[in-house]
Amino acid sequence: MQGFMDFIRKQGVVGLAVGFVLGGAVSKVVTALVTDIVNPILSIILGITDGLKEAKLEIGSASILWGDFVAVLIDFVVIAAVVYYGVRILGIEMPDKKSDKKK
Repeated sequence: MQGFMDFIRKQGVVGLAVGFVLGGAVSKVVTALVTDIVNPILSIILGITDGLKEAKLEIGSASILWGDFVAVLIDFVVIAAVVYYGVRILGIEMPDKKSDKKK
């Protein structure tokens, strides 16, 4: 049991679990922001009455659902920005970086 506890401490498993849970929560908040606020505003600006996700281009019998792609792309960009600025503001170092501090 001691070896398992040492593994958890040394490998940062608890921190990883906390980050995973918080990442899921942040993702839900950002998705709600994009779905409920950003996409409707873009729908108004673009003049799409059914909503951005429903926007499509019909060519013959085929439908190109470009609105759904744009909505997912916006969602990704906002999540990436939140993660980037969150890490930057908190000053978190990436785990693979070596510290230049000498003991």
